[in-house]
Amino acid sequence: MENSNKLTFSRRNFIRTSALATGGMIIGFNILNACKESAVPAVDVSKLNFQDFNAFIKIAENGYVTIYSPNPEIGQGVKTSMPMIIAEELDVPWEHVSVEQGALDTENFTRQVAGGSQSIRFGWDALRQTGATAKQMLINAAAAKWSVDASSCSAVNGIIKNGNGDELGYGEVVNEAALLEVPEDITLKSPKDYKIIGKDAINVDIDKIITGKPLFGLDYKVDGMLYATVLRPPAFGQVLESYDASEAKALPGVVDVITIGEKARHYLNQDNFDPSAHWSVRLSESDKVVVIGKTTWDAIKGKKAIKAVWKDESPTESSETHDKALNDLLNGNKFDTRRSDGNVKQAFANADKVIERVYESPFLPHNCMEPMNFFADVTNDKVHLVGPIQTPEAAAKVVASLLNRKLEDVHVDMTRMGGGFGRRLYGDFVYEVAEIADKLKQPVKLISTREDDMTTGVYRPAIKYKIAAALKDGEIIGYHLKEAAVNSNMYGLIPHFFPAGAIENYQVDTANYQSNITTGAWRAPYTNFLAFAEQSFFDEIAEALEKDPVQLRLDLLKNVKDGEDPNIQYSAKRMTDTIKLAAEKGNWGKAGNDIHQGFAAYYSHNTHVAEVVDITMKNGRPSIEKVTVAVDCGIVVNPTGAKNQIEGGVIDGIGHAMYGDYAFENGKPQDVNFNTYRLIRMSETPKVVNTYFVENELSPTGLGEPGLPPAGGALANAIKSATGQILTKQPFIKSLKERKTDFNV
Repeated sequence: MENSNKLTFSRRNFIRTSALATGGMIIGFNILNACKESAVPAVDVSKLNFQDFNAFIKIAENGYVTIYSPNPEIGQGVKTSMPMIIAEELDVPWEHVSVEQGALDTENFTRQVAGGSQSIRFGWDALRQTGATAKQMLINAAAAKWSVDASSCSAVNGIIKNGNGDELGYGEVVNEAALLEVPEDITLKSPKDYKIIGKDAINVDIDKIITGKPLFGLDYKVDGMLYATVLRPPAFGQVLESYDASEAKALPGVVDVITIGEKARHYLNQDNFDPSAHWSVRLSESDKVVVIGKTTWDAIKGKKAIKAVWKDESPTESSETHDKALNDLLNGNKFDTRRSDGNVKQAFANADKVIERVYESPFLPHNCMEPMNFFADVTNDKVHLVGPIQTPEAAAKVVASLLNRKLEDVHVDMTRMGGGFGRRLYGDFVYEVAEIADKLKQPVKLISTREDDMTTGVYRPAIKYKIAAALKDGEIIGYHLKEAAVNSNMYGLIPHFFPAGAIENYQVDTANYQSNITTGAWRAPYTNFLAFAEQSFFDEIAEALEKDPVQLRLDLLKNVKDGEDPNIQYSAKRMTDTIKLAAEKGNWGKAGNDIHQGFAAYYSHNTHVAEVVDITMKNGRPSIEKVTVAVDCGIVVNPTGAKNQIEGGVIDGIGHAMYGDYAFENGKPQDVNFNTYRLIRMSETPKVVNTYFVENELSPTGLGEPGLPPAGGALANAIKSATGQILTKQPFIKSLKERKTDFNV
């Protein structure tokens, strides 16, 4: 709960409010809400005369408000939820609010990023302060008109009143208010007084989405724009040696064929270039062939006609290479210790029993519904960039460096994204189109095909975990987790999540295999696979100790005192409450004879989540009857959107745990489209997902990603309950098929 709602807020903070980071609270819509009338103003707001109140707020003379959402909209709903927070403190009716996407603005916004489920968490205080400060300035302007003290005035639903019964609408004082000094002291609302926050709101873009209005990067176009496709190396580790473009140039609609790559190489080979500080840069040093067309289809046809010769520049790798390398790391001694409590070696020497498992996960592509694309127009005056990107500020800085331009010359407008899941954190496609436009001196849009996306992307790295537990006298006395990962220095492991602090002798080690395959963040980085491994392992421990799996976790949490270890990020109390809520609502241990249950609980992105999965087995295949989810994410800004995000995360987590697989042969991806790459199908999704939120008045935390990590573990534990089979490899379907089950894959 907030300690105080009284804040001191400077003019500088009012102008430069933190617009924050992420993947955040992920909000979509459900099919029933999509049928409701959308909450848009009954007037044509485009014809209203608005006063720019600040970087976030414009108010018209009739009281209608436009609120700019600063962060990239990736489908997580921040374009709805962030304005809701401002509107709550501004105290205007939500139906009088119009929402627009803000452009990159480093002067007035900070952290305009979509990633890590942090937008709402970081934006919470700043957005409330923005709304509350504007409201106070409007009150002060009305008070001046009435010649009364501002403390005798109040504002509700866009109407200011004084003690004499006089009333003024926001629009009647907005011009005067915008000129006033920013008040130093403001009062924020108590959660009990919220009228917008905590109430269901339909996605502000839903009408445009379902009627096909232009919103996404692929929709963007300008007169005279050309289209570009890029031919990249077909295998990681290869570079362009030569190419023949004669057939491509002869095709109707093909305007030109050029190469790019020189600027990227120069950028990457700067003496002061630090890859760790430029984590969002994913550029190949190879030259690339670019086909310029009058239409998308012209450019795609032209690319298919290019005859290119590629040579191996660095060792090409296969899945067998990675498998052997990770096994060697797990069985070797080249580890970095990330956390070490007590004496793990001694604990294992004194154990009555030791349990050990190795868990394996493959590479995974992102497979966004909207393939990578971006628009660029490079002129002497400015560099204009438009498209779907999760890291617009980082992209602008790289483009400025690539093209040797001043940062203030680079302008980035953000479109809605048709999926990202971490892929659009990396701006390689932005840098490519900037280099193309710089050469052409014409507006151009880069378009990727599905095959481009799947074969030249940024992937979740393959990882193996070896987990061992030492048991003695019915207790866990030692726990040792080892990670071996491809490019783990760019990925990493969270060593201070549960069960850190819950087991006296606890150690986490990591090892890294460097690969030339580009890897990076994939929805719920670090935890998307680790949660399955650890939560499955805890069920094995519970069985060995003859304890109920839920009770085992609750018992371990009793060993943790919140705040005692500053490195531990989860809250034992909040996790305990979340587990109990999931067990209660999921009817844990009381399912029918044909129902098999699995449980998992995990903390990630500052949010605690517990899940119960109910399955039946049909022809050796799990049919997911129900998933019960309990979530502690603090105050829920938009409940319907929050539930949709949890449901999406659960389905995503189950789908990739069951079916997600990706392999390389001699550096070349083996799946190029959905005809071979397996995704979850409608009939395989849970019949129902019931979501429950722990009620409190704590500040909001992430919601776009935390629902995914526990899903795979809970499903694996349900399958183990049903069949006795312990699953240690993803995708599960491969292991289940080994049991000769009747799968139709």
